[in-house]
Amino acid sequence: MHLADLLVAAAVFGVVSAAVLTVLQEGLQGYTIGASRAESQQSGRVALERLAGEIRAAGLGRHPATFAAISLAEPTRVVLHSDLDGDGVVTGAGETITWHLAGKTLRRDAGGGAQPIIDGVRSFALEYLDALDRPVTTPHEVRSVVITLVTESVFDVPRAPVTVFSTRVRLRNR
Repeated sequence: MHLADLLVAAAVFGVVSAAVLTVLQEGLQGYTIGASRAESQQSGRVALERLAGEIRAAGLGRHPATFAAISLAEPTRVVLHSDLDGDGVVTGAGETITWHLAGKTLRRDAGGGAQPIIDGVRSFALEYLDALDRPVTTPHEVRSVVITLVTESVFDVPRAPVTVFSTRVRLRNR
């Protein structure tokens, strides 16, 4: 009789343990998905705000007509200029900034090499508009930029969330 009781107890323990393990595994997966979503959203928001601020400030300087605010306007790359020291040329440190997508990493180069700003970028698109909101490809005609950034988790997460950010930025100094 003791052996039968022991076998029943072992079977009940096995079923309860399997149920608890399943609940814990689902909870961990839910936490991982939530954490990756939060990381993706926070990183994307910071990158978008930083790029938007630098586009807004492009062309800043005492003599803005002497240099281009934007010298390169490509769908996934932009080169911005600001005369931070007021000397009329954009050759100083941090006066020329390049943003571009390299693989799944959005990078920013202000003269010290292309530093990663955000990983897990599914797509990055820049659309350039003139003063009448018409699409343009010539950098000196650009008056506003539409930025679209789509991020995904950098972790290997099933059902990984995708976050889409989009904003329109007007150049203040042009």
